[in-house]
Amino acid sequence: MASRTGRIAARALIVWAAWTLFALFSASQNYLSRAYSAHVEWKPAFLYALIDAYPWAALTPLVFLVAGRLVVRRANWWYAVPLLLAAGVGFALLHLALFVRLLPWIGYRTSPRMVQSLFLARFHSDLLACWVLYGIRHAMEYYRQYRLREWKASRLEAELAVAQLEVLKMQLQPHFLFNTLHAISALMYRNVEGADRMISRLSDFLRLTLDSAGVQEVTLQREMEYLDKYLEIEQVRFGDRLQVHRRISPETLDLLVPNLVLQPLVENAVRHGIAPRAAGGRIEVAARIEQGALTVEVLDDGPGPAGEIREGLGLSNTRARLEHLYGSGCRLELGGGPHGGFQARLTIPAHAKATHANPDRG
Repeated sequence: MASRTGRIAARALIVWAAWTLFALFSASQNYLSRAYSAHVEWKPAFLYALIDAYPWAALTPLVFLVAGRLVVRRANWWYAVPLLLAAGVGFALLHLALFVRLLPWIGYRTSPRMVQSLFLARFHSDLLACWVLYGIRHAMEYYRQYRLREWKASRLEAELAVAQLEVLKMQLQPHFLFNTLHAISALMYRNVEGADRMISRLSDFLRLTLDSAGVQEVTLQREMEYLDKYLEIEQVRFGDRLQVHRRISPETLDLLVPNLVLQPLVENAVRHGIAPRAAGGRIEVAARIEQGALTVEVLDDGPGPAGEIREGLGLSNTRARLEHLYGSGCRLELGGGPHGGFQARLTIPAHAKATHANPDRG
């Protein structure tokens, strides 16, 4: 209630100040135009301008109310324009009546003949003043509608981005799930205990991911917890054949990364760098800050890329999610490692606050 009263008082002050400036401008114009041919005093000229301006100041809220109710649009112009014109005539006459009533206050004597002369001399200018107020009110309304359309468009765009991100996540999670179930199915015939452990690890992993349902970004520390759960599943399959090394800079742990972004990168390394080799291999996960950006690398010591790299569902969806979240501010580079094998390098803005596409942002 207090804030609404404050807004009304602020608007009244703006109206009063605007019409006072108009009175100053009008008085100065009248004063200077007559000063060349006759002696003119400033005070009467200013008072005359004030009793012309302040009735309009009193009428402005009412004029704005009528203009706001009759905003001219394509669908209503045929009746809105005549009604505004009729209302404008009424406002002009009302202003003239108030002006005439105030003239004696500054020393003018009124008579029927004088009133008639004032009507003939001032009616058109008063009608024009009313239409200027109409124009200001219409401009305010059109601008408000423009901003509202902009807001709705940006909101729809944000909702679309979130929906697309959720679709990508929903595609990615079953992709991983089907691969894991296939591995469990293969393991059951030669290692029932291992298959049982893998099912238990899978249950823990899914429970952890459900806790972050609807969240697009998590801290790198949280992401590493997800990755550890996933690697526990894979280590049941590969045992000592899978070695994992981490080089995570401590200052990166509180930075945000896309939820479950590392799992498809590591899964790709396991699938192509570890699984085909009887001796297994090593995967290294590194994270550091470089030139204000967070760089995360997943490397394996496998055979490396042979020819053109073809991205599967996991990598292509990861790239699409990154594009939605960060636009041109991110890179996902795939290729040979510096010492052989395969390397996936992810570079995103180093930030600890959610991006615009994160649905959990307040």
